[in-house]
Amino acid sequence: MVSSLLANVDVLLGFAILILTIFYRFQVPPVLGFLVTGMLIGPYGLAILNGGHNELNADLGVIFLLFTIGVDLSLKELWKMKKALFMGGTLQILLTTFLTLIVCSSLGFNSATSVFLGFLISLSSTAIVLKVLQDRNEVYTQHGKTSLAILIFQDLAIVPLILITPLLAGDSLNFEGSLSTVFLKGSLIILVFILSAKFLIPWIFYHVGRTGNKELFLVSVVFICLSTALFTSSIGLSLALGAFLAGIVISGSQYSQQAMGNIVPLRDMFMSFFFVSVGMLLNVGYLLDHLPTLILASIALIIVKSIAGVATTFILGYPLRTTILTGLALSQVGEFSFVLSRLGVEYSLLTEDIYQAFLAVSIITMGVTPFLINASYKPADFLVAKILNTNYGMKIVHGLYSEPIKEEEQIEPEMKDHLIVVGFGFSGRTVSKAAKAAGIPYIIVEANPEIVKQEKQKGENIHYGDATFEAVLEHAGVKNARVLTVGISDSAATEKIVEIAKKLNLNISIIAKVRNLQEMKRLNALGADEIIPEEYETSVEIFVRLLEKYLVPREDIEKLVNDVRANGYRMLRKLSGNTCADSEFSIKDGLPGVDIQILKVEGGSSFDGKTLADLNFRKKHGVTVLSVSRGSDLIYTPEGNFTLHEKDACILLGKPEDLCNIRQFFESTHG
Repeated sequence: MVSSLLANVDVLLGFAILILTIFYRFQVPPVLGFLVTGMLIGPYGLAILNGGHNELNADLGVIFLLFTIGVDLSLKELWKMKKALFMGGTLQILLTTFLTLIVCSSLGFNSATSVFLGFLISLSSTAIVLKVLQDRNEVYTQHGKTSLAILIFQDLAIVPLILITPLLAGDSLNFEGSLSTVFLKGSLIILVFILSAKFLIPWIFYHVGRTGNKELFLVSVVFICLSTALFTSSIGLSLALGAFLAGIVISGSQYSQQAMGNIVPLRDMFMSFFFVSVGMLLNVGYLLDHLPTLILASIALIIVKSIAGVATTFILGYPLRTTILTGLALSQVGEFSFVLSRLGVEYSLLTEDIYQAFLAVSIITMGVTPFLINASYKPADFLVAKILNTNYGMKIVHGLYSEPIKEEEQIEPEMKDHLIVVGFGFSGRTVSKAAKAAGIPYIIVEANPEIVKQEKQKGENIHYGDATFEAVLEHAGVKNARVLTVGISDSAATEKIVEIAKKLNLNISIIAKVRNLQEMKRLNALGADEIIPEEYETSVEIFVRLLEKYLVPREDIEKLVNDVRANGYRMLRKLSGNTCADSEFSIKDGLPGVDIQILKVEGGSSFDGKTLADLNFRKKHGVTVLSVSRGSDLIYTPEGNFTLHEKDACILLGKPEDLCNIRQFFESTHG
């Protein structure tokens, strides 16, 4: 038996890697792999681990899960879903409990156990359903948002269900004291979280963000998450509720997506521990001995929960297809049921046999959920088509709904086909100005909170976040964007942003700025469409100035520059005789040995007060006066009677040696 915490985690991860690799080959969901891992290495399997050291990791998994759900939802978003959240969640739990009560009572269970089993079965798995919906990119669909609303209500309902459990066991409760206690605790929580959302959280993240230290930001996010969880736990509520409320508070700030990006890896790690710990609880021998019965019980549970979910969604007035998909999505037992079931054992509401049967059935339903959701679309479409194509079915539908049933439509985020600007430095500002002038919708992602604060006050569509985090790019709508520009100086971060963006949206066009040639090859391999190297742009500009000095025609210069950029800077890299030979002009085709200079008439110069005819520049000095600048005026091709004065700037054309010789006449003779 392994007793060391470090060895415990090491063994767990090793077996998880092996099993998940095998499951991946057969396209089995990872959640089922973690459950099987727990069953294999737990006390009822190979007995390598006893599960005791894993309880903390499991609790952290639930805490981080609820925290990320809270961060991903704002109070405004919750209010939009209030019908599905409060009415739908309540109906789903009551209907499931009622149906379970009928079934369990008919099987001979007492009423207290039947009601408690109804509570357990009514809770669904937020982790599994949300993961499947995210993988299918269906969180924004009508059935996705409806399912999520009901799941959130279930997660919140765990608190009153825990309070009700002792009553089912026959314990007396002082309602007067309980109500006053609940009122005081509720008032305290509301006060603390309002103050935190308004002042404390924005202040902490603003000053942490100014440091630019990613590690400090991560530590701050974890500290806030755990502190709020411990706060609610200390006043008798659940850790998970505190974590969820902390997420809700952060979701209202501009730092929400950065917090999400930081916490997601921790959530995924600890959730894996949670599912492994659940697997460890199952007695494999009991499962094998009663396998046919448990499979039938699992099928019955899925049917009961599907009926309750379909009825709930149908009563809310959603389209028929949405009701079917939502009902099937909520047909499994959830992770919080395991938390509540332990309490049932403690209060003798569940015997050891019932507890093991519940665990086995729950794990079976959780395991088949991804397959069930993925396979539910064709049957749902078939049923909708059959029902809506019959007169009787249409009468039922129109009798229940005041308006015609419409096919479920994908609800997309607000921005679509837009531009994402990463970094609000010089290049980012230039790009955003150009986009604004052209009427192109755009969103800016910037990691400097000071810049974000200033630009938000100016009305810019700018958000705080590190674009190397997938959650930040998703919040910016990368899956629906047309173009992404990266104008930051960090080459490693640029590569990661390009890699993540292409993973999330293969069709997005990416324009990235790099410093040198070495970075171009890597970015090109990652999928960047246009790469702008700073050193080559500088070289191009120097080359342009050089050609201008040799008076090469402007159209030829522009053609060469366009060729250089169009050919991925290959021409500039091998700037030799070959490049010039391939182009349609040569520097030699310009005006060799001719230069242009600007000389100013100084006070006391012999040219001061003289006309151009008197000075006869071309005959006496071998140069030609092209123009004269006087103050803010520019006199083109001045006539011979034009008089030069002090501070006039003459633009002269001539040979370099002649221009050098005439310089002395522009200078003061009093020198």
